[in-house]
Amino acid sequence: MTKKDRYKRIISFGSAVLLLAIVTGIFAAVWYRYYSDTIILPFYRRGNWVLIAIYGIITALFFKVYGGFKLGYLKKTDMLYSQMISMVCVNVIAYFLISLIGRHFMNATPILVMTLIHFAVISVWTFVTGKIFFLIYPPRRLIILYGSHQAAALVLKMSQRVDKYMICESVSVNEDKEKIRSLILKYEGVIICDIPAEMRNDYIKFCFENSVRAYIAPKISDIIIRGADDIRLFDTPLLLCRNYGLDFEQRLFKRIFDIVFSLIALVPAAPFMIISAIAVKLCDGGPVLYKQKRLTIDGKEFYVYKFRSMIVDAEKNGVPQLAGEEDSRITPVGKILRKFRIDEFPQILNILKGEMSVVGPRPERPELSAEYEKEMPEFGYRLKVKAGLTGYAQVTGVYDTSPYDKLKMDLMYIENYSLRMDLQIILMTLKTMLFPGKTNAESEEGVLLPESQSNRKEDNDI
Repeated sequence: MTKKDRYKRIISFGSAVLLLAIVTGIFAAVWYRYYSDTIILPFYRRGNWVLIAIYGIITALFFKVYGGFKLGYLKKTDMLYSQMISMVCVNVIAYFLISLIGRHFMNATPILVMTLIHFAVISVWTFVTGKIFFLIYPPRRLIILYGSHQAAALVLKMSQRVDKYMICESVSVNEDKEKIRSLILKYEGVIICDIPAEMRNDYIKFCFENSVRAYIAPKISDIIIRGADDIRLFDTPLLLCRNYGLDFEQRLFKRIFDIVFSLIALVPAAPFMIISAIAVKLCDGGPVLYKQKRLTIDGKEFYVYKFRSMIVDAEKNGVPQLAGEEDSRITPVGKILRKFRIDEFPQILNILKGEMSVVGPRPERPELSAEYEKEMPEFGYRLKVKAGLTGYAQVTGVYDTSPYDKLKMDLMYIENYSLRMDLQIILMTLKTMLFPGKTNAESEEGVLLPESQSNRKEDNDI
């Protein structure tokens, strides 16, 4: 670790505190100027301070959820989007809180103006701190240690973050071990991708011994182990992998959460669902809803509901067809529905029926799942929980994320499940809906066909 690296977290924390102080200070000015004296029973000094502190805490929580404090980690645009949606959520909550205190709907104009000022402040903060951070911490110089051609895809992804990573050299695991070790020591970090487990363990220990940063592409077994519990009954450490998905208490609380959330979500979703239904019907006169057989927990089949976004009989020949972003079968209305994920809203009914959960792996068609399992025998592991309306793979993946990487993300969700994680994924889904970009668009009447995974070396991951 270099001397500069020791202060990275302090710099990030300091910049985050500065932003939070400015944003909260702007709210304090608006509160004192427009609201504090207009409520029925004005607050005294400590009451004002408590309200301002509450605003700061809520802002910090939303920034934490959306990654608004991740200076040097997210792209500048992602950072900006995260902070903007955080401020919108916080200021909406603040307005209703102020109205509750004032016992009637207060004038919303100061809050709207304050939000615009917040947008300007965070834009300047993101640009300035990003520049300073890049100057202090330029991209890390890395070497990639690979075992097959699949590492090329990872290199391509990491090369898109030139502000954070600079892959300077690559070396095959088949090279001489001493040569590989000497090359690793020349760089700030090593990317270890798709190499046999025994060799991988040796190089991980070597990196640990020499304090070299290691980026490791995990195997399925790694993800399962990460979800293990520590057992301290003996003087020999043990890791317990339960391997049955969620326990009874988790399933119970998750089901209660699904019902409560779905009933609440129906209220704001209802106007959009009514407008969407009318638009789909007027577009071509076809059916409003589309249903398709999918798989959920333990491989059970059910019919998932969506607003129809493609032409009638999009698969009239009965053969699954690739659904691309510019598929000619998608109707004009369907493009809008798919872009903002509104076509998925009818699945709230699936959730209330107990066939799906709010958060979980996206449900796949039985025939498509069978095709995946031919290339990825572990694909069925994701059926240890109910299928979800949204999921970890949907808020972190992109349009061309491979099925194998989506499987990994689904398993990471299952192995690390918590109610807090569900809430975070739901909030990240809101961001995806408001700022649709390269995030993965679920196929509907057409499907995304599995890519060949025949070159995976998962048999070496134990």
